Amino acid sequence: MSKEPDVDRSGPDGSRPEEPRERSRPLRSRPDRSRPDRSGQERSRPARSRPAVAEPPPDPDAAVPEDAVNFPPAPPTDRWAEDVLGSGFQARTLPLHDDDEGEVVATLVRHVPVEDPGALPGTPSTPTFAVLYLHGWNDYFYQRELARQWSALGAAFYAVDLRKYGRSLREHQTRGYVESLSTYDEDIHAALRVVRAAHGVGTDLVLMGHSTGGLTAALWAHRHPGALRALVLNSPWLELQGSALLRTVSSPLVSSLARLQPKAVIPTADPGFYQRTLLGWTDADGPVPTGEEDDPFVTGWGPEPRWRTSPSAPVRSGWLAAVLAGHAQVAAELQISCPVLVLTSGRSLISPRWSAQMRETDTVLDVEQIRRRALHLGPLVTLARFDGAIHDVTLSARPVRERVYSELRRWSRAYVLR
Repeated sequence: MSKEPDVDRSGPDGSRPEEPRERSRPLRSRPDRSRPDRSGQERSRPARSRPAVAEPPPDPDAAVPEDAVNFPPAPPTDRWAEDVLGSGFQARTLPLHDDDEGEVVATLVRHVPVEDPGALPGTPSTPTFAVLYLHGWNDYFYQRELARQWSALGAAFYAVDLRKYGRSLREHQTRGYVESLSTYDEDIHAALRVVRAAHGVGTDLVLMGHSTGGLTAALWAHRHPGALRALVLNSPWLELQGSALLRTVSSPLVSSLARLQPKAVIPTADPGFYQRTLLGWTDADGPVPTGEEDDPFVTGWGPEPRWRTSPSAPVRSGWLAAVLAGHAQVAAELQISCPVLVLTSGRSLISPRWSAQMRETDTVLDVEQIRRRALHLGPLVTLARFDGAIHDVTLSARPVRERVYSELRRWSRAYVLR
């Protein structure tokens, strides 16, 4: 395998850009209000107490500023550069059309096995198809093992951080905010232009999405018949938690609020239990399973806290209305023409109290709902259930991941590989 010559690990101007600095407000000197007493000495006037003034309530339509957070420098727009994931992963910024908040970008990440010391043995030097991965809500791409497994199957693996998430989040933006899931068509198409330029227009394409990214991927596949060789959905969010009746009742209320105050925050509770499963084993979890001391499920997957926040980023009415509209489309049945693989945990456990069982269940979505709605996606759908899996099945304990990738290989041999 030969190295690709177009990689530049420096910044756009040839040097490493500095970390952005926090903004500071210039200090203003106050006039000297002291006056001399009869002895000629300066005497300070006692400070007058002022009544406390209540802070004005926050504007629900105002964008949440990200300028209190120092983000890593953005990758260049005209070439690949080493990604924050390190050797074997490269990224580039994809400029998109501005929106009402200003500049908008997506970020494309690719796996380069020849430069990855962790690449799996036997990974082909020449890919035969391409995979594009879409992350979920309050998330970004950091699943190195997933990329390596797809590459070992013969894929050219790519992942996109959608606008206002992860690598694509900018100071002036409201984290994760869109008012229609079809807005992501621009992000996906920008990524596909790069993929097809590198591998040819006729290259077979597999689209993979997780959680909300799974919903986005399913709707895109429905609107673009014939574009995909296959679709893989990892715990896709296909229905509102609770029931279709709850969605039917709540949708008009959310839609009305979205029209009046699209960035109003919808109160939600996030106890942080799913994030806890991603950060690794703790003393409170008891003894580490024998032989699994080096498993990232035990040591922690290391999600970037600036990009995957806990508690989760605020849910806003305009965004939730977009998701509910997507759920309604799925309920009315989609017509996805390519084979679909849906991966879920064996069961869900959603509770306000932590339990050790949360390390082997989906603590975010109702997997029974996912499986019911999956039958509405198209004529050829495979459901694969993995006991012991968490919400992102590819981040579960090692024995579960081995079963996940075994099934992915078996299914790909039937529906993807030529």
